[in-house]
Amino acid sequence: MSLTQLNATELARSLRAREVSAREVVDAFLSRIESEDAHYKSFLTVDAEGARRDADAAQALLDNGKGGPLTGVPVALKDNISTNGLRTTCASKILDTYVPPFDAHVVERLHAAGCPVLGKTNLDEFAMGASCENSAYFPSRNPWDTDLVPGGSSGGSAAAVSAELAPLSLGSDTGGSIRQPASLCGIVGFKPTYGRVSRYGLVAFGSSLDQIGPMGRNVEDTALLAEAISGHDAMDSTSLPNAAISAAEVKQGTLKGKKFALPKELFADEIDAGVRECVELAIETLTREGAQFQEVSLPSIAYGVTTYYIIAPAEASSNLARFDGIRFGPRLEGEGHIGNVAETRGKLFGPEVKLRIMVGTYALSAGYYDAYYLRAQQVRALMAAEFEQSFQEFDAVLSPTSPVVAFPIGGLVDDPMQLKLIDFCTIPANMGGFPSISLPCGLSNDLPVGMLLTGPVMGDEKLLQTAYSVERGLGRDYRRPPIL
Repeated sequence: MSLTQLNATELARSLRAREVSAREVVDAFLSRIESEDAHYKSFLTVDAEGARRDADAAQALLDNGKGGPLTGVPVALKDNISTNGLRTTCASKILDTYVPPFDAHVVERLHAAGCPVLGKTNLDEFAMGASCENSAYFPSRNPWDTDLVPGGSSGGSAAAVSAELAPLSLGSDTGGSIRQPASLCGIVGFKPTYGRVSRYGLVAFGSSLDQIGPMGRNVEDTALLAEAISGHDAMDSTSLPNAAISAAEVKQGTLKGKKFALPKELFADEIDAGVRECVELAIETLTREGAQFQEVSLPSIAYGVTTYYIIAPAEASSNLARFDGIRFGPRLEGEGHIGNVAETRGKLFGPEVKLRIMVGTYALSAGYYDAYYLRAQQVRALMAAEFEQSFQEFDAVLSPTSPVVAFPIGGLVDDPMQLKLIDFCTIPANMGGFPSISLPCGLSNDLPVGMLLTGPVMGDEKLLQTAYSVERGLGRDYRRPPIL
């Protein structure tokens, strides 16, 4: 078995036992990226020099008996996370030449944990999309079938882990952008409670919804990375006190007596029959392991997509105003200042980004604010309250992660509304800031299906512990795609 086939926990164990060096681990992944990423298009920028430098620093920690549980284990970063001296494009031509002068807080924490950074992964432009087809550079491809999408917007991060180009990765999740591609690529993706991981250095899309989170091949790996990147940050005004996530007890849970809510709205006709059958078979298995399930109704879920596509574009229209060709990236010349801005934004923003900016600006405009944005915020509060009420009785809400399995690249370009509905199951967790995790639960038509678990605010440790028990109960760990 090659080093790249080992998961993060196995690599960390080998590193601590001195069976392999941090430089050897990094070189193994860099070699695989160089030889195989042409098939998957998961990386926009590979930082071989920086990764080797990080590996040497990690080895020094290990040699001195220091470091943490992931020291020497490399990580790939979604390319909307700022990296000092390394290009950060958000997969947009408007940031094609932008090199940040600072690291995001999560990058600082990765360096402190001794995790080498392999490079920056592809995404839908400014994290706006559910298929990784909206990248200004190229679409990423699903390792299970390279004719299919990997999901989005963190598609490059998911594909990198699934294709064994990285043992771990970071993505960002505004309406499902970690969990949905994790589901389509057959890996684990975790969105922590809003505020437990700093957003400082994350290029903002929807500031009240965005959250950085980890992806891994199993729940334990993912929990360890969540622990490494979490914690209070004074540079983020929404960072919570006592925000650090602990992975210490992730293996100590049990399914016996665990109670799960099954919202009937998330098992309705919008869910592909094969996906629903796969999740229901998993539920039967977990029932035999002692878990309890009860159907409930959370009516506001029906309005989740509509609500999201008012709030997120409204926040994006404000956040993306700074990208004007003056402060960041390239500038196209027009007539005067206004002409320069119009030319730059008009030609360097992609169509999906421009669409969402226009929708958001409209929703915030005089005469429409109350009818759209204010009403959407009221529905959001109702949705959060319904979920919070369910957590009074249940340990977690369970559903499919994605209504469908991976679909062909270009398959939904003529049906943009159907593409937006793919976030149907994942959006509620962002609305309430709840922790939420997707883990593989089987295959439909030989493609991965994800099961989604959502828990109460600040219940990250309990949710990760429950997810580990579910993973163990299903008898599945990392299921390898048909890759070289």
